Amino acid sequence: MNSIIRVIIPAFNEENAVGKVIAEIPPIVKEIIVVNNNSNDNTRTIAKQAGATVIDEPVQGYGRACLKGIQYVKERFENTDIIVFLDADYSDYPEELTTLVQPILEEGKDLVIGSRKLGKKSKKSMTPQQVFGNWLATKLIKLFYGVKFTDLGPFRAIKWEKLVALNMADQTYGWTVEMQVKAAKHNFQMIEVPVNYKARIGKSKISGTVKGTILAGYKIISTILRELKR
Repeated sequence: MNSIIRVIIPAFNEENAVGKVIAEIPPIVKEIIVVNNNSNDNTRTIAKQAGATVIDEPVQGYGRACLKGIQYVKERFENTDIIVFLDADYSDYPEELTTLVQPILEEGKDLVIGSRKLGKKSKKSMTPQQVFGNWLATKLIKLFYGVKFTDLGPFRAIKWEKLVALNMADQTYGWTVEMQVKAAKHNFQMIEVPVNYKARIGKSKISGTVKGTILAGYKIISTILRELKR
């Protein structure tokens, strides 16, 4: 029996990129869900024209958008096997989704992280602060939870029932690290696979500003430390 794969794409003002992302997602995917996160451009229209299911999350926040996508799947479907999270900025290579889900389909893994560290990155695809932040966060995860990661890459795949079991809660910048830390605490079977990475279309809403970089760094570290107490 073929596994049912759904993709959740949080999108805030990505009219120039989201259509390209959707067009390059492999046909093994059952449904592409774009969560329009309070965009004031044509993101919603373009995503719908490209064939995606579009739902709205009016309160901005990366985690909020991901949670909205999860809620949509919970309420409407009983037959989902794998969820893939993918950014709308066209910095990832959507066609690599096939490689991303392979360890789940063939090896029974629970969570697969697409590692930009292990793949090939184009110049200026990641800012120095992003590279340092990933290095620091993965070192802290190894120190406190005993699990080795090389990246907090947003391109990732997870078994649906395992995602539900994590009871994800973060509404902003700590989403990716929360998933990895909680998965470590649950002793999930995890693996990283190399993914390639290119400069995004447009300016990053997080790493593209000093404020966004500081807030993201603070949230990531505080999430790692907070989960130690739970």
